[in-house]
Amino acid sequence: MMEIRGLAYVVAESSDLDRWVAYARDVLGMMPSKAADGSLLIKMDERQFRFQVERGSNDKYAASGWEVGNKDAYDAALKTLDEAKVNYEVGSAELCARRQVQQLVIVKDPSGNRHEIVWGFKSDFTHFASPQGVSRFITGDYGLGHTVLPAPDFDKTVAFVRDVLGFGLSDIYNFKPAGDDGPTVRIHFFHCANGRHHSLALAEFPSPSGCVHVMVEVDNMPEVGRAMDRMQKSQVKLSATLGQHTNDKMISFYMKTPSNFDLEFGYGGAIIDWDHHITHEFTTVSLWGHDFSVGRSENN
Repeated sequence: MMEIRGLAYVVAESSDLDRWVAYARDVLGMMPSKAADGSLLIKMDERQFRFQVERGSNDKYAASGWEVGNKDAYDAALKTLDEAKVNYEVGSAELCARRQVQQLVIVKDPSGNRHEIVWGFKSDFTHFASPQGVSRFITGDYGLGHTVLPAPDFDKTVAFVRDVLGFGLSDIYNFKPAGDDGPTVRIHFFHCANGRHHSLALAEFPSPSGCVHVMVEVDNMPEVGRAMDRMQKSQVKLSATLGQHTNDKMISFYMKTPSNFDLEFGYGGAIIDWDHHITHEFTTVSLWGHDFSVGRSENN
């Protein structure tokens, strides 16, 4: 069985890297720098990067990087892919150097989302010093945060992330945008080998940007408020107002990234003891707040 430890990084594509530099530095409070290959590396802890933005003709999400613990775990992941008869591509030396890992393997799920399974990050452990004074992002054993990916081929994609990638189901949400008499849109939340309520979620609808949202977490509530102030000052589009989720208890707001997917900026996410967790279906997204209609407003 594959044992993914957490979301190691995300890769985005952008037609304007300078927009990402300003967004990462001035809004998120992270440390952007240019890599030798011309891509943008965005640092939020002692890792060399957690976001990599590559220059391209489109503004979209490109890949999710999933970390396993060591070479043995990586070899076990390859064996799992072979036994499941899943097509994959072993990353070239050039790609491994770009991602700053020892080895990686690329696999696409049935909905076309690209997953990179990696081990052995390179890092000089340079201290993270936020240009906006952000005290700390919650990463470490919990990974970067979480990603929510489109899964229009829902049943096959759920089976893939569960039976091949080894994720466990945390909770279920059956979204009914037109009420009980309308269609149901399924969203499933999945955990891996850490305590985050979910490191991955799958949503039963397409997304032109290639991602619904990515979540990053800080260690106190004032940092969330200051990030909202920076968002407004930089005229970044708000996607959802401040609120608290029912399932992972995160207090957060959502905003648009330069690659057109949303970013959830939050505090207070639950850490779960999986030996005692009971999977359930929750019937409302948030305990309070999180008005997503603002993201659809023409005036926003």
